[in-house]
Amino acid sequence: MKKTFLTLVLLTLTFSINAQTIFGNWNSKNKKTGEIDCVIKVYEKDGKAFAKVAQIMNDEKRDALCTACEGEKKDKPVLGLDILTGLEKDDDDEWSGGEILDPRNGKVYKCYIKLVEPNKLKLRGYIGVALFGKTAYWERAE
Repeated sequence: MKKTFLTLVLLTLTFSINAQTIFGNWNSKNKKTGEIDCVIKVYEKDGKAFAKVAQIMNDEKRDALCTACEGEKKDKPVLGLDILTGLEKDDDDEWSGGEILDPRNGKVYKCYIKLVEPNKLKLRGYIGVALFGKTAYWERAE
């Protein structure tokens, strides 16, 4: 009985700790329709946060290329493309100092992200200062 209880406590603790991280898969929704457009995988590399397009829901867009992108990302498949790069963790659980790419228009913005709830991630993309930008929310994918 003690082993079963201890195992249950450890599993619960493991799941609650994992839910308190920005890393994992996140649903990005279309603002107009509210439907999930794609799944974004946020991962860590060398102590920094990155994200790539892990899944595209629309069959017709799965083979889309980033034709509006510049540089090395020009004409690369959107599926698998790194769209969030080089964010570092600040003291207040915010990750900033990186950039986010909008593959629809090829524009790159400064950004920060923050876990506002265990299953809700806030992204703010901006030019210059964070006051002038747009905010999006991603929900954790199951």
